[in-house]
Amino acid sequence: MEYTTLGSTGMEVSKICLGCMSFGSQDDWMLDADEGRELVERAIDLGINFFDTANTYSSGESEEILGDVLAEYDRDEQVVATKVRFAAANDHRNATGLSRKTIEQELEHSLDRLGMETVDLYQIHRWDYDTPIETTLRALDDAVRRGQVRHIGASSMWAHQFQRALHLADREGLTRFETMQNLYHLTYREEEREMYPVCNREDIGVLPWSPLAAGYLTRPHEEFTETARGEHEIDYGTPYHEGPASEEINGRVQELADEKGVSMAQIALAWHFQNENVDAPIVGTSSIEHLEAAVEALEIDLSDSEVEYLEAPYQPVPVFGHE
Repeated sequence: MEYTTLGSTGMEVSKICLGCMSFGSQDDWMLDADEGRELVERAIDLGINFFDTANTYSSGESEEILGDVLAEYDRDEQVVATKVRFAAANDHRNATGLSRKTIEQELEHSLDRLGMETVDLYQIHRWDYDTPIETTLRALDDAVRRGQVRHIGASSMWAHQFQRALHLADREGLTRFETMQNLYHLTYREEEREMYPVCNREDIGVLPWSPLAAGYLTRPHEEFTETARGEHEIDYGTPYHEGPASEEINGRVQELADEKGVSMAQIALAWHFQNENVDAPIVGTSSIEHLEAAVEALEIDLSDSEVEYLEAPYQPVPVFGHE
């Protein structure tokens, strides 16, 4: 395993963050408690010390499963991140958003489900257009001062919103966001235009979600729409496979994977691991085999010309993932 310093937090995290959205019973494809335990335990065996969940994942079950497993390990060795914005187990008018009331009550619920007194990274899951950002930042700052949260982070939003939040925190002496969890992969690179220049300048740790484009970069283009996951993503409206250059990029990933004798997913992840914009991609999987393959991808060395070959066809696509 390789490790990196997460932005300005000073925390040393594995270059793979295990995404835990697959834990729970909300859908048939999810992992139950025993299956989730096996995946987390194998991740720890492989050297992964960074785990990402959210209050809304399977109505809080994800946090419970992760917390139960980590309770049997040295908590000091693990870095745990969770999120607030969308409804969790109790869906009511104040279960969503980023008001002080929602943040405080959802944080208490998350800590209870995780079985922890403090969470290492507490992230806003999206921007809340109904709550002033100053209200949100003051509630998060108080959580840090109470010792319930060590660091705060943000997720997909417009760069001007993120810069506004950073400026406000600096002006008012509040805890500032130190991480950005946003959509980024070979067929969606819009974050390079504005968000990543901000993150680089402000020493923000970057944690891309869906680094494999919801599975599109794990199989040939023509096979994607034939899978259940592909059908789901099409219904959901994700643009990964529809970009003007998506099919060509997909083909180049496949070509390079064949040349190196590895999987397409491993090439797509290797691109992330060598990308100077990225601290640790969030790798969500329901398979130990796929997790082990992701770790093996750390050993793949892409030359500058190979990176350029993968990136060259890219063309702009509509911004996605901010809502």
